[in-house]
Amino acid sequence: MNLSQRTFALHLALTPGIGGRSVSRILARNSLLDRSPADFLALSAAIYREEYKLTAKAVTALDTDRDTKIRQTLESERRFVALGISWVTVADAHYPANIDTMHPDPPGVLFLYGNLKLLAAQTFSVLSSRNAKIADLELIETLTEQGVLNSETLVTGHDRPEYQRSAIVPLRWGSPRILCLDRGLFNVLGPDLKDEAFRAARLWRYQFDPGTDLVVSPFRPESDFVGVNNKVRDLLVGCLSKRIDFVTISPNGNMEKILRLSLSAGRQVRVSDRILNTREFISLGAGKIDT
Repeated sequence: MNLSQRTFALHLALTPGIGGRSVSRILARNSLLDRSPADFLALSAAIYREEYKLTAKAVTALDTDRDTKIRQTLESERRFVALGISWVTVADAHYPANIDTMHPDPPGVLFLYGNLKLLAAQTFSVLSSRNAKIADLELIETLTEQGVLNSETLVTGHDRPEYQRSAIVPLRWGSPRILCLDRGLFNVLGPDLKDEAFRAARLWRYQFDPGTDLVVSPFRPESDFVGVNNKVRDLLVGCLSKRIDFVTISPNGNMEKILRLSLSAGRQVRVSDRILNTREFISLGAGKIDT
């Protein structure tokens, strides 16, 4: 069964055991060897293991009931297209450049739903490590409002207080947001993609508006949360932001990693004076937020 490159990428992304790195590796090797999707799907389990370095789980998934699984992918594709879900691989020319220029290992596939024009917007985020204090949450809200009123587009998450505090602000002003998820689209927005991402947001808007906002997930649309997803999500938020404010940072944590990557990539970064190593980060090129 012949598949387009776009459908093939989706098939790989939906195959158990094949993550973003494996998708990238498969697409790159197929391009190098001039292997079509049909050629790849006809290969033996041994070649999947030896040439593509795939895990036993991935090899078993690719090598079992091949025709059935391709039909399932085609059914999923029809559903995704009908709902307005799109996907992009790291091998595509329109893969978000902001990710490619900062991420040390960009997600192999991104699932996108909503206003794709926001990927080219003047974006910003307000980031904080976990367990922010009330005063920190208030600062997150203040900085977010400043960015929104400056006609910038917020990039944020949906499922912890530090993200939710910022995600509410654009709703008050009717402004767009980019929401990055730590799980699949259906898991957050519901089977018809109409739910707002968290309860407090529903006080401002009855259902998700794909004409205004954009949701980005590096995880399969049906996927639930697993342990490392939050770090993947946090870095994705940072990469999609052209400007980043940091309110609190735990030493040697994920937020510090994102800050250093942001500075190395030449992003505009500011740090609050509540951060332990504020002076060091300023010496590396960050601006200061006086609180």
